[in-house]
Amino acid sequence: MNFGVIGFGYWGPNVVRNLTSLDGSQVLAIAELSPTARKRAQKAYPGIHVTADVSDLMKSPDIDAIAVITPVWTHYELAKAAIENGKHVFVEKPFTSTTAQGEKLIELAQRKNLRIMVDHTFLFTGAVKKIASLLGEGTLGKLYYYDSTRVNLGLFQHDINVLWDLAPHDLSIMDYLINASPEAIVATGQKHLNCHEDIAFMTLYFPEKVIAHINVNWLSPVKVRTTLIGGEKRMLVWNDLEADEKVKIYDKGVNITNREGVYELLVSYRSGDMWAPQLEQVEALRQELSYFVDCIDNGKDPHNDGCAGLRVVRMLEAATDSLNKNGALVYL
Repeated sequence: MNFGVIGFGYWGPNVVRNLTSLDGSQVLAIAELSPTARKRAQKAYPGIHVTADVSDLMKSPDIDAIAVITPVWTHYELAKAAIENGKHVFVEKPFTSTTAQGEKLIELAQRKNLRIMVDHTFLFTGAVKKIASLLGEGTLGKLYYYDSTRVNLGLFQHDINVLWDLAPHDLSIMDYLINASPEAIVATGQKHLNCHEDIAFMTLYFPEKVIAHINVNWLSPVKVRTTLIGGEKRMLVWNDLEADEKVKIYDKGVNITNREGVYELLVSYRSGDMWAPQLEQVEALRQELSYFVDCIDNGKDPHNDGCAGLRVVRMLEAATDSLNKNGALVYL
Protein backbone atom coordinates (compact mmCIF):
# COMPACT_ATOMS: atom_id res chain seq x y z
CA MET A 1 0.00 0.00 0.00
CA ASN A 2 1.63 3.23 -1.16
CA PHE A 3 0.95 6.29 0.98
CA GLY A 4 1.37 10.02 0.62
CA VAL A 5 1.43 12.04 3.85
CA ILE A 6 0.33 15.68 4.01
CA GLY A 7 1.75 17.44 7.05
CA PHE A 8 5.04 16.83 8.88
CA GLY A 9 4.53 18.99 11.96
CA TYR A 10 3.67 17.54 15.40
CA TRP A 11 1.86 14.29 14.53
CA GLY A 12 2.94 13.72 10.93
CA PRO A 13 6.39 12.29 11.80
CA ASN A 14 4.71 9.59 13.93
CA VAL A 15 2.43 8.63 11.04
CA VAL A 16 5.35 8.46 8.59
CA ARG A 17 7.49 6.45 11.03
CA ASN A 18 4.77 3.83 11.49
CA LEU A 19 3.80 3.59 7.83
CA THR A 20 7.43 3.10 6.76
CA SER A 21 7.97 0.34 9.32
CA LEU A 22 4.75 -1.58 8.62
CA ASP A 23 4.81 -4.70 6.47
CA GLY A 24 2.74 -4.05 3.38
CA SER A 25 2.96 -0.25 3.33
CA GLN A 26 5.42 2.43 2.31
CA VAL A 27 5.45 6.22 2.07
CA LEU A 28 6.25 7.52 -1.40
CA ALA A 29 5.85 11.26 -0.76
CA ILE A 30 5.47 13.87 2.00
CA ALA A 31 3.88 17.28 1.38
CA GLU A 32 4.63 20.09 3.84
CA LEU A 33 4.42 23.89 3.51
CA SER A 34 7.04 24.72 6.16
CA PRO A 35 10.60 24.78 4.73
CA THR A 36 11.98 23.83 8.17
CA ALA A 37 9.72 20.80 8.44
CA ARG A 38 10.54 19.80 4.86
CA LYS A 39 14.25 19.82 5.69
CA ARG A 40 13.54 17.71 8.75
CA ALA A 41 11.57 15.20 6.66
CA GLN A 42 14.23 15.03 3.94
CA LYS A 43 16.95 14.43 6.49
CA ALA A 44 14.98 11.72 8.30
CA TYR A 45 13.76 10.02 5.10
CA PRO A 46 16.20 10.70 2.21
CA GLY A 47 14.49 8.06 0.06
CA ILE A 48 11.06 9.74 0.21
CA HIS A 49 10.03 12.53 -2.15
CA VAL A 50 9.39 15.70 -0.10
CA THR A 51 7.46 18.58 -1.67
CA ALA A 52 5.55 21.77 -0.87
CA ASP A 53 2.93 20.96 -3.53
CA VAL A 54 0.09 18.65 -2.40
CA SER A 55 -0.96 18.13 -6.04
CA ASP A 56 2.18 16.00 -6.49
CA LEU A 57 0.56 13.49 -4.11
CA MET A 58 -2.99 13.88 -5.43
CA LYS A 59 -2.06 13.29 -9.06
CA SER A 60 0.48 10.51 -8.53
CA PRO A 61 -0.80 7.24 -10.05
CA ASP A 62 1.48 5.31 -7.69
CA ILE A 63 -0.11 6.54 -4.45
CA ASP A 64 -3.06 4.48 -3.15
CA ALA A 65 -3.90 6.39 0.04
CA ILE A 66 -3.28 9.80 1.57
CA ALA A 67 -2.88 10.67 5.25
CA VAL A 68 -4.10 14.21 6.02
CA ILE A 69 -2.23 15.37 9.16
CA THR A 70 -3.02 19.08 9.03
CA PRO A 71 -5.20 21.65 10.89
CA VAL A 72 -8.91 20.79 10.91
CA TRP A 73 -9.91 23.72 8.70
CA THR A 74 -7.89 22.17 5.85
CA HIS A 75 -9.27 18.62 6.19
CA TYR A 76 -12.30 18.94 3.93
CA GLU A 77 -10.59 20.34 0.83
CA LEU A 78 -7.57 18.02 1.12
CA ALA A 79 -9.64 14.88 1.76
CA LYS A 80 -12.07 15.81 -1.02
CA ALA A 81 -9.22 16.27 -3.51
CA ALA A 82 -7.69 12.94 -2.47
CA ILE A 83 -10.97 11.04 -2.87
CA GLU A 84 -11.71 12.72 -6.21
CA ASN A 85 -8.28 11.47 -7.35
CA GLY A 86 -9.14 7.91 -6.31
CA LYS A 87 -7.20 7.79 -3.03
CA HIS A 88 -8.27 6.24 0.27
CA VAL A 89 -7.99 8.77 3.12
CA PHE A 90 -6.68 8.71 6.69
CA VAL A 91 -7.67 11.98 8.43
CA GLU A 92 -6.41 13.40 11.70
CA LYS A 93 -9.11 14.13 14.31
CA PRO A 94 -11.48 15.89 14.30
CA PHE A 95 -12.75 14.66 10.93
CA THR A 96 -14.02 17.99 9.54
CA SER A 97 -15.00 21.50 10.67
CA THR A 98 -18.74 20.91 10.08
CA THR A 99 -21.16 18.01 9.78
CA ALA A 100 -22.07 19.14 6.26
CA GLN A 101 -18.45 18.72 5.17
CA GLY A 102 -18.27 15.27 6.77
CA GLU A 103 -21.48 14.13 5.08
CA LYS A 104 -20.17 15.23 1.67
CA LEU A 105 -16.88 13.34 2.12
CA ILE A 106 -18.67 10.16 3.22
CA GLU A 107 -21.04 10.31 0.25
CA LEU A 108 -18.16 10.94 -2.18
CA ALA A 109 -16.07 8.08 -0.78
CA GLN A 110 -19.03 5.68 -0.94
CA ARG A 111 -19.68 6.66 -4.55
CA LYS A 112 -16.06 5.90 -5.46
CA ASN A 113 -15.83 2.79 -3.21
CA LEU A 114 -12.97 4.29 -1.19
CA ARG A 115 -12.23 4.01 2.54
CA ILE A 116 -12.07 6.84 5.06
CA MET A 117 -10.46 6.36 8.46
CA VAL A 118 -10.46 9.07 11.13
CA ASP A 119 -7.47 9.05 13.47
CA HIS A 120 -9.17 8.08 16.75
CA THR A 121 -5.92 6.61 18.06
CA PHE A 122 -7.10 5.90 21.61
CA LEU A 123 -9.49 3.21 20.34
CA PHE A 124 -6.42 1.07 19.60
CA THR A 125 -4.78 1.37 23.03
CA GLY A 126 -4.62 -1.60 25.34
CA ALA A 127 -6.61 0.38 27.94
CA VAL A 128 -9.62 1.17 25.74
CA LYS A 129 -9.64 -2.35 24.29
CA LYS A 130 -9.73 -3.79 27.82
CA ILE A 131 -12.46 -1.36 28.94
CA ALA A 132 -14.56 -2.29 25.90
CA SER A 133 -14.10 -5.96 26.76
CA LEU A 134 -15.12 -5.40 30.40
CA LEU A 135 -18.23 -3.48 29.38
CA GLY A 136 -19.14 -6.13 26.81
CA GLU A 137 -18.79 -8.90 29.40
CA GLY A 138 -20.98 -7.00 31.86
CA THR A 139 -18.22 -6.74 34.47
CA LEU A 140 -19.31 -3.21 35.45
CA GLY A 141 -23.00 -3.94 35.12
CA LYS A 142 -25.48 -1.32 33.89
CA LEU A 143 -23.52 1.81 32.94
CA TYR A 144 -24.14 4.93 35.06
CA TYR A 145 -21.54 7.51 34.02
CA TYR A 146 -18.37 8.40 32.12
CA ASP A 147 -16.32 11.22 33.69
CA SER A 148 -13.08 12.42 32.09
CA THR A 149 -10.46 15.03 32.98
CA ARG A 150 -8.07 15.86 30.13
CA VAL A 151 -6.03 18.91 31.12
CA ASN A 152 -2.50 20.31 30.70
CA LEU A 153 -0.60 23.58 30.20
CA GLY A 154 -0.95 24.23 26.44
CA LEU A 155 -0.55 23.34 23.59
CA PHE A 156 -2.56 26.40 22.56
CA GLN A 157 -4.20 26.13 19.14
CA HIS A 158 -4.81 29.22 17.01
CA ASP A 159 -7.62 27.88 14.84
CA ILE A 160 -9.82 25.91 17.27
CA ASN A 161 -10.88 26.05 20.91
CA VAL A 162 -9.96 23.55 23.63
CA LEU A 163 -13.12 21.49 23.03
CA TRP A 164 -12.26 20.84 19.38
CA ASP A 165 -8.64 20.13 20.34
CA LEU A 166 -8.95 17.75 23.31
CA ALA A 167 -12.58 16.57 23.56
CA PRO A 168 -12.51 14.46 20.33
CA HIS A 169 -10.41 11.91 22.22
CA ASP A 170 -13.12 11.29 24.80
CA LEU A 171 -16.01 11.71 22.38
CA SER A 172 -14.54 9.03 20.09
CA ILE A 173 -13.92 6.75 23.09
CA MET A 174 -17.49 7.25 24.36
CA ASP A 175 -18.88 6.66 20.88
CA TYR A 176 -16.98 3.36 20.83
CA LEU A 177 -17.78 2.24 24.40
CA ILE A 178 -21.34 3.47 24.95
CA ASN A 179 -23.80 1.67 22.73
CA ALA A 180 -25.96 4.78 22.19
CA SER A 181 -25.85 8.34 20.92
CA PRO A 182 -26.33 11.33 23.26
CA GLU A 183 -29.76 12.94 23.26
CA ALA A 184 -28.62 16.37 24.50
CA ILE A 185 -25.43 18.30 25.29
CA VAL A 186 -24.52 21.22 27.56
CA ALA A 187 -21.17 23.03 27.32
CA THR A 188 -19.68 25.98 29.19
CA GLY A 189 -16.27 27.57 28.93
CA GLN A 190 -14.21 30.74 28.99
CA LYS A 191 -11.65 32.59 26.89
CA HIS A 192 -8.61 33.97 28.71
CA LEU A 193 -5.59 34.27 26.45
CA ASN A 194 -6.94 34.45 22.90
CA CYS A 195 -10.16 34.43 20.90
CA HIS A 196 -10.86 30.73 21.59
CA GLU A 197 -12.03 29.03 24.80
CA ASP A 198 -9.04 27.62 26.68
CA ILE A 199 -11.08 25.89 29.39
CA ALA A 200 -14.41 24.10 28.88
CA PHE A 201 -16.79 21.63 30.47
CA MET A 202 -19.13 19.40 28.51
CA THR A 203 -22.02 17.25 29.75
CA LEU A 204 -23.74 14.68 27.57
CA TYR A 205 -27.08 13.05 28.34
CA PHE A 206 -27.50 9.53 26.94
CA PRO A 207 -30.57 7.24 27.02
CA GLU A 208 -31.05 4.93 30.02
CA LYS A 209 -29.91 7.68 32.44
CA VAL A 210 -26.26 7.42 31.35
CA ILE A 211 -24.47 10.75 31.83
CA ALA A 212 -21.01 11.78 30.65
CA HIS A 213 -18.85 14.72 31.62
CA ILE A 214 -15.65 16.03 30.03
CA ASN A 215 -13.29 18.61 31.56
CA VAL A 216 -10.75 20.02 29.08
CA ASN A 217 -8.26 22.75 29.89
CA TRP A 218 -5.12 24.34 28.40
CA LEU A 219 -4.45 26.31 31.61
CA SER A 220 -3.79 23.52 34.10
CA PRO A 221 -0.51 23.56 36.08
CA VAL A 222 -0.38 19.77 35.83
CA LYS A 223 -1.15 17.23 33.13
CA VAL A 224 -4.08 14.96 34.03
CA ARG A 225 -5.52 12.15 31.92
CA THR A 226 -8.00 10.39 34.19
CA THR A 227 -11.33 8.77 33.37
CA LEU A 228 -13.88 7.34 35.82
CA ILE A 229 -16.48 4.89 34.54
CA GLY A 230 -19.19 3.87 36.98
CA GLY A 231 -21.52 0.92 36.70
CA GLU A 232 -24.16 -0.76 38.82
CA LYS A 233 -21.80 -3.61 39.81
CA ARG A 234 -18.31 -2.12 39.69
CA MET A 235 -16.40 1.08 38.98
CA LEU A 236 -13.29 1.70 36.92
CA VAL A 237 -10.47 4.25 36.98
CA TRP A 238 -8.28 4.76 33.91
CA ASN A 239 -5.19 6.90 34.48
CA ASP A 240 -3.42 7.12 31.15
CA LEU A 241 -0.31 8.68 32.72
CA GLU A 242 0.35 5.64 34.91
CA ALA A 243 3.31 3.60 33.70
CA ASP A 244 1.77 0.40 35.07
CA GLU A 245 -1.76 -0.44 36.15
CA LYS A 246 -3.38 2.17 33.93
CA VAL A 247 -6.79 0.57 34.47
CA LYS A 248 -8.08 -0.36 37.92
CA ILE A 249 -11.44 -1.98 38.63
CA TYR A 250 -13.03 -1.42 42.03
CA ASP A 251 -15.62 -3.83 43.37
CA LYS A 252 -17.43 -0.97 45.04
CA GLY A 253 -21.02 0.15 44.79
CA VAL A 254 -24.26 1.06 46.44
CA ASN A 255 -27.13 -1.29 47.22
CA ILE A 256 -30.58 0.20 47.81
CA THR A 257 -33.53 -1.62 49.31
CA ASN A 258 -36.97 -0.08 49.04
CA ARG A 259 -39.14 -0.56 52.12
CA GLU A 260 -42.73 0.57 52.21
CA GLY A 261 -42.67 3.66 50.08
CA VAL A 262 -40.27 5.78 48.10
CA TYR A 263 -39.04 7.77 51.12
CA GLU A 264 -38.01 4.69 53.08
CA LEU A 265 -34.86 3.75 51.17
CA LEU A 266 -32.21 1.65 52.88
CA VAL A 267 -28.75 2.39 51.47
CA SER A 268 -25.81 0.08 52.02
CA TYR A 269 -22.31 0.43 50.63
CA ARG A 270 -20.31 -2.42 49.15
CA SER A 271 -16.52 -2.29 49.25
CA GLY A 272 -14.64 -5.22 47.78
CA ASP A 273 -11.34 -5.84 46.06
CA MET A 274 -9.48 -3.73 43.52
CA TRP A 275 -7.65 -5.33 40.66
CA ALA A 276 -5.63 -4.09 37.68
CA PRO A 277 -6.01 -6.24 34.55
CA GLN A 278 -3.08 -6.87 32.26
CA LEU A 279 -3.20 -4.64 29.20
CA GLU A 280 -1.94 -5.28 25.69
CA GLN A 281 1.37 -3.43 25.25
CA VAL A 282 1.14 -1.93 21.76
CA GLU A 283 1.74 1.32 19.95
CA ALA A 284 -1.83 2.37 19.21
CA LEU A 285 -1.03 4.36 16.06
CA ARG A 286 0.86 1.42 14.56
CA GLN A 287 -2.11 -0.90 15.19
CA GLU A 288 -4.51 1.69 13.77
CA LEU A 289 -2.54 2.14 10.54
CA SER A 290 -2.10 -1.61 10.16
CA TYR A 291 -5.88 -1.97 10.55
CA PHE A 292 -6.41 0.73 7.90
CA VAL A 293 -4.19 -1.12 5.41
CA ASP A 294 -6.08 -4.35 6.16
CA CYS A 295 -9.45 -2.63 5.64
CA ILE A 296 -8.34 -1.29 2.26
CA ASP A 297 -6.93 -4.65 1.20
CA ASN A 298 -10.11 -6.49 2.16
CA GLY A 299 -12.69 -3.87 1.20
CA LYS A 300 -13.92 -3.41 4.78
CA ASP A 301 -15.18 -0.25 6.50
CA PRO A 302 -13.16 0.47 9.67
CA HIS A 303 -15.09 1.02 12.92
CA ASN A 304 -13.47 4.48 13.10
CA ASP A 305 -14.66 5.39 9.61
CA GLY A 306 -16.08 8.65 8.33
CA CYS A 307 -19.43 7.95 10.01
CA ALA A 308 -17.71 7.62 13.40
CA GLY A 309 -15.80 10.83 12.74
CA LEU A 310 -19.06 12.54 11.74
CA ARG A 311 -20.75 11.54 15.01
CA VAL A 312 -17.90 13.22 16.93
CA VAL A 313 -18.14 16.38 14.80
CA ARG A 314 -21.92 16.47 15.39
CA MET A 315 -21.32 16.38 19.16
CA LEU A 316 -18.67 19.11 18.89
CA GLU A 317 -21.03 21.30 16.87
CA ALA A 318 -23.77 20.87 19.48
CA ALA A 319 -21.28 21.70 22.25
CA THR A 320 -20.18 24.84 20.37
CA ASP A 321 -23.82 25.87 19.97
CA SER A 322 -24.37 25.41 23.71
CA LEU A 323 -21.15 27.28 24.49
CA ASN A 324 -22.29 30.25 22.40
CA LYS A 325 -25.63 30.23 24.24
CA ASN A 326 -23.98 30.30 27.70
CA GLY A 327 -24.63 26.67 28.51
CA ALA A 328 -28.09 26.19 27.00
CA LEU A 329 -29.24 22.59 26.55
CA VAL A 330 -28.86 21.57 22.89
CA TYR A 331 -30.72 18.52 21.61
CA LEU A 332 -29.23 16.30 18.93
